[in-house]
Amino acid sequence: MEDEKAIELKQVTYSIDKMDVLKAVTGSFVKGRITTIVGPSGAGKSTLFRLCNGMKSANSGEIYIEGKSIAAFDPIKLRKKIGIVLQQATMISGTVRDNLALPLKLAGKELEEKDAAEFIRLVGLDQNILARESNDLSGGQKQKVSIARTLINRPEVLLLDEITSSLDRVSQQDIEELIQKINSVYGTTIIWITHNLDQAKRIGDDTWVMMDGEVVEMGSSDLLHNPKDDRVKRFVKGDIQ
Repeated sequence: MEDEKAIELKQVTYSIDKMDVLKAVTGSFVKGRITTIVGPSGAGKSTLFRLCNGMKSANSGEIYIEGKSIAAFDPIKLRKKIGIVLQQATMISGTVRDNLALPLKLAGKELEEKDAAEFIRLVGLDQNILARESNDLSGGQKQKVSIARTLINRPEVLLLDEITSSLDRVSQQDIEELIQKINSVYGTTIIWITHNLDQAKRIGDDTWVMMDGEVVEMGSSDLLHNPKDDRVKRFVKGDIQ
């Protein structure tokens, strides 16, 4: 039985000022699995994310969400279905609860107390933190609140862009365990950009290696232990940054 595809890309190209950022990218992210994306800076990884949740539009090629063309989705509904958490956990001024309530407030809805408590506990924080000012939080706490805020919309796919790169080792481990929990408990499809190859090996079921706007190698995350492509071999050794 073929794995169900959460997101599929076919010959997707994206250009800025006649420069190809993504070059005919083809591949799929399997529903319910954790896929890590690695590669040098400027490989097109973050641009790929912005295409997958409709923040940018491809110049050519097709993107399908669960078999349906991305063009057929209402942009707001698409971004609820495919949530994104960025490296910098930007907080609005106010309390943690104010931050959690933001996605619903933008939709003209209220965040119920039981939901606020549920989501803050889900990310491993005590519900007493809801009353704290967001500016008083540590980096790790802010990242957890940012993840909880994205989960408020109950996304089916979670895009994570270098979310632990500025955290200490303990906070990084906390976030990794949290993401694995979200994946296993809710079946959420996780796609995680990371510069940390050890993290990619630890967390990923599957891995994409991107370079110069192309997917050079993809498959089980074991490929990082024994890559076939010469460029990927040099990248894994640290010869390509």
